[in-house]
Amino acid sequence: MAMIKVDNLAVAYGHGQNALKVVKDVSFEVAKGETFGLVGESGCGKSTVLGALAGRNKTWSGSVVIDGEAANPKRTKSQLAKQQMVFQDPFGSIHPRHTIGRTLLEPLEIHGLDRRQERIEEVLRDVGLPHNFRYRFPHQLSGGQRQRVAIARALILKPRILLLDEPTSALDVSIQAEILNLLKDLREREHLTYVLVSHDMAVIAHLCDRVAVMQDGVFVEVTTRENLLKGEVAHPYTQTLLDGSRGYVPARQRRGLQSVGHA
Repeated sequence: MAMIKVDNLAVAYGHGQNALKVVKDVSFEVAKGETFGLVGESGCGKSTVLGALAGRNKTWSGSVVIDGEAANPKRTKSQLAKQQMVFQDPFGSIHPRHTIGRTLLEPLEIHGLDRRQERIEEVLRDVGLPHNFRYRFPHQLSGGQRQRVAIARALILKPRILLLDEPTSALDVSIQAEILNLLKDLREREHLTYVLVSHDMAVIAHLCDRVAVMQDGVFVEVTTRENLLKGEVAHPYTQTLLDGSRGYVPARQRRGLQSVGHA
């Protein structure tokens, strides 16, 4: 059974003739323990899909099933706890005047969970931060440390799914690999399922098992990590994204390389 099953998901803003359809009847499944990527240029609809899955966007139509349970636009507490979101900007997603401990305590209070101090220490350890970081404020942490806190906040409710919205794009390149490797380790250790939004093909190839390529609100191709690494893709837009990730190659030079390859 799929952990996530989406059929004919559509998201529009506005009404009637003025409605802007941002996501246009996309369908996909994500297996338990899989990382499924959504990649495409800004404005293609990938973050809107993530927002509908998370319950943040309530104006969608279609069918969403999470762990065998139908998810309506208005979610129950248990449904919200089952999947948690990690945002792009660790500077804006954490309250600047709350200590890290207070930030991690809040979801535990909302959901009425016990062993709160133990859970806070445990989740800090899980993301590689010392337990005394609970007394620090966000401005006392580096960007990478803040993103670790954001991941800890998502993990503290013991979700089965993490929804990752460009989780490394606001970080220095030297820190991105650390966060990606942390996410990879957590997925394997906690048996998590991920949906990852990114515009960076290198990030997608590092973490994802399969990827849906989005353009103008639709999936133009769904392919595997292996096919991406080999460059064996079917749609011209996917090839354009791959070329962009490797650096620009003029069309004339690309044709010349192809003719040499066939000689």
